Amino acid sequence: MERNWWKEAVVYQIYPRSFMDSNGDGIGDLKGITSKLDYLKELGIDVIWLSPVYQSPNDDNGYDISDYQAIMEEFGTMEDFDEMLEQAHKRGLKIVMDLVVNHTSDEHRWFVESRKSEENPYHDYYIWREEKNNWGSCFGGSAWQYDESRKMYYLHLFSKKQPDLNWDNPKVRQEVYDMMTWWCEKGIDGFRMDVISMISKTEEMPDGAGDGEYGEFGPYCMNGPNVHKYLKEMNEKVLSKYDLLTVGETPGVTAEQAKLYAGEDEHELNMVFQFEHVESQGKYGKWTDKKRPLPELKAIFSKWQTELYGKAWNSLFLDNHDQPRVVSRFGNDDPKYREVSAKMLATCLHMMQGTPYIYQGEELGMTNYPFESPADFRDIESIHAYQEWCESGKVSHDTFWPCMLFTSRDNARTPIQWDDTENGGFTTGTPWISVNPNYKEINAKQELADPDSVFHYYQKLIALRKQYPLIVYGKYEALLPEDENLFVYTRTLDREKLLTVCNFSDQEQRFRMPSEFVGGECLISNLSNDYRQEELVLKPYEAFVLHIG
Repeated sequence: MERNWWKEAVVYQIYPRSFMDSNGDGIGDLKGITSKLDYLKELGIDVIWLSPVYQSPNDDNGYDISDYQAIMEEFGTMEDFDEMLEQAHKRGLKIVMDLVVNHTSDEHRWFVESRKSEENPYHDYYIWREEKNNWGSCFGGSAWQYDESRKMYYLHLFSKKQPDLNWDNPKVRQEVYDMMTWWCEKGIDGFRMDVISMISKTEEMPDGAGDGEYGEFGPYCMNGPNVHKYLKEMNEKVLSKYDLLTVGETPGVTAEQAKLYAGEDEHELNMVFQFEHVESQGKYGKWTDKKRPLPELKAIFSKWQTELYGKAWNSLFLDNHDQPRVVSRFGNDDPKYREVSAKMLATCLHMMQGTPYIYQGEELGMTNYPFESPADFRDIESIHAYQEWCESGKVSHDTFWPCMLFTSRDNARTPIQWDDTENGGFTTGTPWISVNPNYKEINAKQELADPDSVFHYYQKLIALRKQYPLIVYGKYEALLPEDENLFVYTRTLDREKLLTVCNFSDQEQRFRMPSEFVGGECLISNLSNDYRQEELVLKPYEAFVLHIG
C-alpha cells in the first residue's frame, strides 16, 4: 500500500460562522480562526478543512456561493484569508477549502445572465426545462423553480436559491477548473467537494418512483453517467498538478462505487465521505430520535474497513456540520457519562484505518443543544422539515419535536465554547445562534487545564497515530460482530497487532481477552483497569487499546 501524507494526517473541520468571532458582530470570522491556530497546533492536527468562506447571500449558510473568488464580508477580506493561510503554514498546518460546484447561488453572475434569455452566452450553464417532473428537493418542496424571465423551470436539488450547474457544458467545467487552479496557486492544500457525486445528471429526467431523502431524483442525479469522466478530467487539469488532499462528499455511495471515486489507480480523488453509518431512514425520513443498534453500526464500519482495504482510502468521522453532536448521538451526554463516552467514541474511530476528521468542539465533548421552540433554529433544512411535518398537520409537534432535537444540523452549529465567560468566549456581541448553556461546564479553557480532559485524550490519540504506522496502515478485523454492547476489532501490520475494545453501553460488560493479547501493552484507555487479565469487567463506556509485536 502506497504511503501518503494525507493518509497519515488528522483533519479538523472548522465551521467558520461558529468558531471564533474577532470583532463582536456575533459571527465567527477569519481573524478569529487565525487567533486560535495555536490551539489547533497544540491539539496535534495536521489539516484544517474550512467550510465555505466565499461570498454568499447565506440562504444555506455559505453553501450557496455567489462569487468563488471573494470572501463573505461577514468573515473578513481576502487579505484576512491570506494572513490566515500564511499563519497556518508557519505552524505546519494545511488548509483544505470547501468546493461547492454542484450548484451556485441564484445571485451568482452566471445565473443572473443565464435567466435572461436562451440567446445569452450563459443560457446553458444551468439545467432548464419547459416542464417539471415530480422530483422533490433535499430541503422540501419541488426541485424545480419556475423563472418568469425565461418562462422555464430550473433544477435545484437543494434550496431554490441554489440552482444546479450544467456539468455537461464544457464551458462550465473549464470555469470550475480555472477557479480551482486560482485557489491552488494561492497555496491552499486541498478540497473537500460538496455533493460531488451529484454533478452528472442523466439526459432523460423522468418522474421518480423512489422514496427517502434522495428518492425521486436519486437514480438520475447520483453517481450519474459522466461523473467519473468529469472527475478524471478535473484530476488531469487541476488536481494532479498539486500535492493535495481531496475528499468527495458522496451521499448514497456504495463501497464498489467508492473504489471508482477513490481507487488507488483511478486518478480521481484521495477518498470519499460515505454516510451509511450516520444515515437513518424512518417514517419521518432522516428525522429520528432512535440510536442505531450497535451490531448494525459495527457491520457498516466493518464493511467499509474490509472492502476498501488496499483498494481505496477510508475517511473516518462521526461528526460534522450536517450531523448532531457525536456524544449525544452515539454516546451519552448525561454529565455522569459524557466525558468517558466521548473518549470511548474517539478511541473507536481513531484506531480504525483511514484519515480521521474531527469536527470543531468534538475534542471538547460538546453536546446537542436543548432547543425549546422552532424559532431557535437557523438551519434551512430544520426549518423546512418542521414546516413539512408539523405546520402541514402531518404529525403533531409533541411527536416530531424529539426527532428535531436529536437530529437537527443546528446541534453542530452552536458556537465553540472557549471559556466560562459570557457566550462561552465566542463573541462579545449577540451570537448568530445561541451558545449551549452548558458552556460553564464544558469549555476549552477548563479542558486545557485538566490533563484528564476530553481534549487531552484526543491529543493522545493523534500522537499515537503519528507514532505507530500500524494505526494508519494496518488491516482491520472485526471480533464479536453480534455483541450488542461491545465494539471489538484488531489491526495488523507485519508482526504488530492492535486490539481495540469499546463498551458502548451504560452497563458493566464482561470481556474475555484473546489469548495472544494477554500481557499486551496498553497504549491508551479512558478508565483505569488491569488489562493484563484474561477476564475483564468493563465499566460503562470503558475503552482501551492493546499493542503486541
